Amino acid sequence: MATQSKAQSPDRPAERSQDAQRRQGSWRRILAATLGRREASIVVAGILLVIYFQSTTGYFLTQDNIGTLGQYAAATAILAAGEVLVLISGELDLSVGMVYAMAPFLMFFAHSAGIPIVLAIILALLGCGVVGLLNGLITELLQIHSFVTTMGMLFLLNGFTLTISGGYPVQPEAGEFATMIFGGSAFAGIAWAFGIAVVFQLILTRTRWGLHTIAVGGNLNGATEAGIKVTFVKIRNFTVCSMLAGFGGILDSFQIGSITPLAGGTQIMFMCIASAVIGGTLLAGGVGTIIGAFFGALVIGILKDGFTLAGVSAYTFDMILGAAILITMIVNVHIGRLKLFGKKS
Repeated sequence: MATQSKAQSPDRPAERSQDAQRRQGSWRRILAATLGRREASIVVAGILLVIYFQSTTGYFLTQDNIGTLGQYAAATAILAAGEVLVLISGELDLSVGMVYAMAPFLMFFAHSAGIPIVLAIILALLGCGVVGLLNGLITELLQIHSFVTTMGMLFLLNGFTLTISGGYPVQPEAGEFATMIFGGSAFAGIAWAFGIAVVFQLILTRTRWGLHTIAVGGNLNGATEAGIKVTFVKIRNFTVCSMLAGFGGILDSFQIGSITPLAGGTQIMFMCIASAVIGGTLLAGGVGTIIGAFFGALVIGILKDGFTLAGVSAYTFDMILGAAILITMIVNVHIGRLKLFGKKS
């Protein structure tokens, strides 16, 4: 027995060394898998920006400022979730900013007519869904490029909103329940945005709807030959995109406490597309992540809020945002080419 134990004892350090190597290898694989995700780079960038602005301003992470940051980012992130679905399927929706502006007025007039506020919100979202449905039908059935379709819808909705509002802002009148759910705190908006991002990320990655969306944008001919209803997939994504844009507008109207016909527009539309691109969605279609777009909206909000606190000009913000979009697109395109080269080799 003594001889056997002596023979085994030299192996124990070797076994411990092998266990340590296995654990180290596991951590490396986990780290590589994490950093390999499209969302990883934007999360790291966001953390670095928060550290920088906190160290330079001293009050970036205060409760009041985090609430302000949530207001900057929430609606953009919600619009970006719908835009990502459209972009992945190979299309583009330029009308989301005007849907964002129109939806609160639809809710306001429905509620003013005596309809309960929750039902008024639902009716407003259904009206936004009709806009998305028209975008999809015109694009797919009439074979009009989505850029042209949604640009025309952008101007149409802008004129419609100005007409029904008379060009004047109004105040939303809601009960305590609706105010508490949609605008009860500065964090309500970002909570809604995060919940929507998680739900639609799961839909995109775990359901047939999402897989068909990716297939249609990645290989239209292959998706058609596989029996995927391409027209239905794209029309559904346009419809959902408009409804999310409308919800973002309604949410912001409760947060701000005012409904104005000049809210949203092209600015928030470009912001949501920028969030999608920075978050890892390709404009060419077939590749994208809704969680990445959420973090992209947060990073844009962090930049805007941080520069405001630091007293930096808005012109400088636009320069940095433009550079960030260009760099992100260049990196994404080259990463895509490297992955394609790796598969071929």
